[in-house]
Amino acid sequence: CHDWNGKLHEFGSHWRSEDCYDCSCARDGISCCSSFATPVDYDEEKCVSIFNKETCTYKVVEKNDHSKECPVHVWVG
Repeated sequence: CHDWNGKLHEFGSHWRSEDCYDCSCARDGISCCSSFATPVDYDEEKCVSIFNKETCTYKVVEKNDHSKECPVHVWVG
């Protein structure tokens, strides 16, 4: 299988993309899904979500003080 960057992967192989998607190669093609949960229910006026590509995780923090985390009521992924 060739991924969207043109890299060749063997049938039966698994990898994580640079955008934090877990992918696999089978004879019928490539399948990918997100390896992270996305915050969807939090105070968007007061807080902002920040994605860390190194850890493949989101952190939700106050817009005015990134050292203060905000509560998240629902995550999807």
